Amino acid sequence: MGSLTLYTTLGCHLCQHAEALLEAAGCQFVASDIAEDLTLLERYGTRIPVVRDSLGSELGWPFDGTMLSQFHE
Repeated sequence: MGSLTLYTTLGCHLCQHAEALLEAAGCQFVASDIAEDLTLLERYGTRIPVVRDSLGSELGWPFDGTMLSQFHE
């Protein structure tokens, strides 16, 4: 299993929910605030939260614990 990145931003309640799912699943991840990078903001501004693995695959919202587990196998 590789590392995960959670694309998020402050005040996003869906992002908070996604972070809780990642923590509950025991996933190690780095949260990346899209507001700090114009390229990320343009790419993910209307799609967050998004989880990306080290191979570049993405899991976009909405997702649940089962979908997250399957994505992170």
